[in-house]
Amino acid sequence: MSLLSLLIFLPIVAGILILLLPSAWQQRYKYVALGAVLLQMLISAYIYINFDNTLSGIADQSTFQLVERIPWIRLNLGALGNLEIDYFLGIDGLSMPFLVLTSLVMLVALLASWDIQKNLKGYFALFLLLDCAVMGVFSALDFFLFYIFYELMLLPLYFLIGMWGGVRREYAAIKFFLYTLLGSVFMLLVIIGLYFSVTDPETGGHTFNMLHMMNPANYAQDSIFSVIAGQEIFGVSARLLAFIVLFVAFAIKVPIVPLHTWLPDAHVEAPTPVSIILAGVLLKIGGYGILRVCLSIFPDAAIQSAWWLGLIGVASILYGALNALAQRDLKRLIAYSSISHMGFVLLGIASATSEGISGAMMQMISHGFLSSMLFFLVGVIYERVHNREIPNFRGLALIMPRYTVFVMIAFFASLGLPGFSAFIAEAFSLIGAFNSQSINGLLPRWMAVAGSVGILLGASYLLWTLQRMFFGETRLWGGDEWKAKLTDVNGREVFALTSLALMSLALGILPSLAFDKMNASVLELIQLMNIR
Repeated sequence: MSLLSLLIFLPIVAGILILLLPSAWQQRYKYVALGAVLLQMLISAYIYINFDNTLSGIADQSTFQLVERIPWIRLNLGALGNLEIDYFLGIDGLSMPFLVLTSLVMLVALLASWDIQKNLKGYFALFLLLDCAVMGVFSALDFFLFYIFYELMLLPLYFLIGMWGGVRREYAAIKFFLYTLLGSVFMLLVIIGLYFSVTDPETGGHTFNMLHMMNPANYAQDSIFSVIAGQEIFGVSARLLAFIVLFVAFAIKVPIVPLHTWLPDAHVEAPTPVSIILAGVLLKIGGYGILRVCLSIFPDAAIQSAWWLGLIGVASILYGALNALAQRDLKRLIAYSSISHMGFVLLGIASATSEGISGAMMQMISHGFLSSMLFFLVGVIYERVHNREIPNFRGLALIMPRYTVFVMIAFFASLGLPGFSAFIAEAFSLIGAFNSQSINGLLPRWMAVAGSVGILLGASYLLWTLQRMFFGETRLWGGDEWKAKLTDVNGREVFALTSLALMSLALGILPSLAFDKMNASVLELIQLMNIR
């Protein structure tokens, strides 16, 4: 078994073990899950250390690393040919950083799950199933296998929100499920169309191989897309329509305006560990899907749509920030800030420049660490007093000094303070957007200027929240009862928060830790877009 397969299926083995253990041992379930996640983190660290920076990946199987390809499903369809689905895994500079991100975020989410009391067997089994699905999405190179892992994430997230969430958990879970399923259904139609459009040069049959889908030389002359390439569907060319459908499916996950409305509800009702996973990992799957699928398979449509993608990115930056300014619930504020921060990802991608796409990648990684830290901090408060309304707290720095230090680090890092990863990410995204007009003429410079306003708005809502909740004389809505419950962070919480803060600091001081790993793949992607 390769390292990628071990990384994917180790959580499943641990989950099955938890299901087999007797209920009398339920306090040991979390230690089984912790062992699996720690081992997973060691494997991802080993992969990072031994990753070859010079190999680009993208559309060339020979430059992917840790490749594992095994024939999985072979079926004769008569006149339609043979159905070929492979168990096909591999990583490049676009996917490897997310394996490391996922392993650390899952560890932090597990530490945040330490005090879960209800139905521990079901909770940790679903948690580990979600871990498996996420790792599979970042490793799959067969589109059918990618879709299986992509859809598999829905099941555990639905139940984790619906069973362990807040008062309106059923509403939030159903809304999240329907939004994501809507995009996935139409994605499946495009996947089928791509399957019948692409032939495997080795076998001559149709294939779900994503690398062949990226290579125009592998398109059959009598394929679906070649037959209707000169025709229009609803007034839109076939390839552009396929790009739009796939983009919408992934944009729901990002999420971008106006497909974002599930996110605040899901975050507010989800338990803290699930909020950490949603913000730290799930949103990145949307951005990764746009890079891996939309830009790589339909680069011509991506170039054609770049102006609109940039506009949507700017709208998300400003809309998310303005909504965050208006929030009273601390968790909802951070949820809207995530929408704003992920807008920089779309703006950087739309620029189609090496700076912009590298900045978008860095923004996803940086936001994964910082949003996990922010939601963990909200969970600390909520677990103690079961309240997170901003006006109900004042002067927390006097009774929770260590907690306040971590909040200040997370807030200043999130607003883009130099020395932290978000500064590098947002700077490169804006540089790419600003240079796009002179390099490829895709984005006007006013989009970069408008996007920079989002940074000012981010400083506004974060610093205002810091001032209202943590400084001044201590006044709590719950009085002395709350004051007794609001104990400072313990050792487990300090370890989780310190790990995330150090990762953001490391990437801010030494961005080459990420840029060196992804640079060859980013340049290859831009070259692919120019060729097409």
